Amino acid sequence: MRTILLPALAVSSLLLGGCVAKTVWDVATLPVKAGAKAVDLATTSQSEADRNYGRKMRLAEQREGQERKAYEEACRKQPQRACASYNGYRAADHRDDDRY
Repeated sequence: MRTILLPALAVSSLLLGGCVAKTVWDVATLPVKAGAKAVDLATTSQSEADRNYGRKMRLAEQREGQERKAYEEACRKQPQRACASYNGYRAADHRDDDRY
């Protein structure tokens, strides 16, 4: 019985030693990882800002296109109405962004 127990303890101590060392390492680096994650969530990178601005402009252009289409349809349905040039919403003129 002892001949089997002694090698088993030796092998298990080697295997568990790595697990304990990894656990200690994970616990030691946890505050650093948590801090880095918090900073990442709290800040906006330039690429994120560019992506968000691009999305906002695409939506504004889509809204402008829909308004133009509705205006042109109204002019087609009522040709007697004097349809002057389009004076509605223009995405390029819309500046409610914080950067401006």
